[in-house]
Amino acid sequence: MCTGKCARCVGLSLIPLSLVCIVANALLLVPNGETTWTNHLSLQVWLMAGFIGGGLMILCPGISAVRAGGKGCCGAGCCGNRCRMLSSVFSSAIGVLGAIYCLSVSGTALRNGPKCLIDGKWDYHFQETGGSYLLNDTQWDLCEAPPRVVPWNVTLFSLLVAASCLEIVLCGLQLVNATIGVFCGDCRKKEVH
Repeated sequence: MCTGKCARCVGLSLIPLSLVCIVANALLLVPNGETTWTNHLSLQVWLMAGFIGGGLMILCPGISAVRAGGKGCCGAGCCGNRCRMLSSVFSSAIGVLGAIYCLSVSGTALRNGPKCLIDGKWDYHFQETGGSYLLNDTQWDLCEAPPRVVPWNVTLFSLLVAASCLEIVLCGLQLVNATIGVFCGDCRKKEVH
C-alpha cells in the first residue's frame, strides 16, 4: 500500500476513535446521566484523559494523516507530499503521547474504582482491592450514590482503554508510514494532464 493511501486510512480511523473518547469522557462527567454528582467525581474523570489525550491529541494527527494522504504538497505534487508527511510524523508522535496519557489514566481509574458513597463516607472504596472488584459485580451494589456509578465508570473507562490502545497502534503505524513517506515519497503515479 502506498504511504499516502495508508496515511489516509489511518487518519480516517483515528478521527472516529478520538470522537469516541471525547464522548466517553463527557459521559463520565454525568454519572448515570445525572448532573447532581459533579462534586463527587473521581480524580481520573477530572483529568480529562478521554477529552484531551484520547480526543484532541488524536484528532490533530488524524486530520494530519488524512491531509498527508492527499495529493501534492504545494498544489500540484511538487515534492511528493513530503511536507505533509513530515507534519504527520510530528503529529503522530504527539498522538502516541496523548493515547498513552489516556490509557494510563483510564487504567488507573479502572484499578482504583469510582469515588462513591458507602456507609455515609465518600471515598475510593475499591482502591484496596487492586482491581479485583471488576470481577465481582456483587460488590458494585455497595455504592449508595451516585446510583449505578460502578458499571457506568467500568463501561466508559474500559471503552477509553480499548480506544487508546487502538490509537497507540494506529499513531505508531502512521509514525513509521509518514517517516517512510518523508524519505521515499508517495508511490502513486502522477496524473497526466
